[in-house]
Amino acid sequence: MVLGSALSLQFGSAVAALLFPRAGALGVVALRLLFSAVLLLALFRPRLRGHTRADWLAVAGLGVALGTMNTLFYQAIERIPLGAAVTLELLGPLVLSVVASRRLVSLAWAALAGGGVYLLSAGDFGRLDTGGVAYALAAGAMWTAYILFNARTGARFPKVDGLALAMGVAALVSAPLGVVSAGPALLDPVTLGLGAAVAVLSSGVPYTLEMFALRRLPAATFAVLMSLMPAAATTAGFLVLGQSMGPVQLLAVALVVAASMGAVRASRG
Repeated sequence: MVLGSALSLQFGSAVAALLFPRAGALGVVALRLLFSAVLLLALFRPRLRGHTRADWLAVAGLGVALGTMNTLFYQAIERIPLGAAVTLELLGPLVLSVVASRRLVSLAWAALAGGGVYLLSAGDFGRLDTGGVAYALAAGAMWTAYILFNARTGARFPKVDGLALAMGVAALVSAPLGVVSAGPALLDPVTLGLGAAVAVLSSGVPYTLEMFALRRLPAATFAVLMSLMPAAATTAGFLVLGQSMGPVQLLAVALVVAASMGAVRASRG
């Protein structure tokens, strides 16, 4: 289920990239978050009453982090290959794991990740668009904020009610940028249909699979498996977008994945 979630999410991102010529990155992310919000709110029907101010602040923080993270990430994959973008984005949660661990071995995992990033910059990916790299790293920072706010929201709301409400906030964050950027292109029937498909692939399927997986797997195991995101992204980028990677770049992705797994395990004890 976790692997299926990772593949669905990254194939959804690849399909989203195909939509960029129609509506641009900002327009596509607005469609994705809007349809995702409608889907989650309809499926889980979160309760709106009976929540404290602190509850709503947690939801707002999660929604802003979610909307900003996706907006930055889509800006990144508009400029650099999907596999590289997810590999760089993963550095955010990896840094969080290293800081949370406070163990000397975590520095070794950080060094391993640094080696992976060096290989990315030393090979053909050394010609990566600087803006795309910056967007991917910024998305990684927001991924860290998403993790922290998600934990806080999950403790205050039952099941995935908090996430569903936060997705609505994320849609509100991204919608103005999408409308200004894409305008009438967002109303094209084909664009709307593919935007809905991206929402199902990137939100509906992954969140459902992850919810069921967390009922069967320890959280630490789940976190380690989620470190395989760059491998899933590389596969989706190759199959859907024709983005090939050489042996050096594949080794770089493998090093970052291994470093993330090691850092997560170290932070868990």
